[in-house]
Amino acid sequence: MTIEQLVRNPVVAVRVTADIASQSPRDVVAAMFSFDLAGGKVDLDAVERIRERDFDDWISATARSGLFSPREIEALARSWHADPRSLFEALLTNADDMTRKRYEIAWDSLDEADALEYA
Repeated sequence: MTIEQLVRNPVVAVRVTADIASQSPRDVVAAMFSFDLAGGKVDLDAVERIRERDFDDWISATARSGLFSPREIEALARSWHADPRSLFEALLTNADDMTRKRYEIAWDSLDEADALEYA
């Protein structure tokens, strides 16, 4: 059975929808964006945008996915604005240890740069 046949199969679609509905929004976001920070090369721009609370791309993608209600999207956006690291951590949920370490170093180096800038 091809992916297209699986998606069009109402039994499979209901089961997948039920599986998604049983997950926390954070887990669904982690699954959706798990490849955003993968690939070996650190996307410093993404890390900087998260730290600067520039979540427009992630909010738009979440809204376009059709997996979340407008209320859930607003709640996710509020939680990310309150704690940008929560999005960062969600993106790294499925990352391998080396990728996670590289991104942690990038995050920490920006913390250090901020500290020096304001010192």
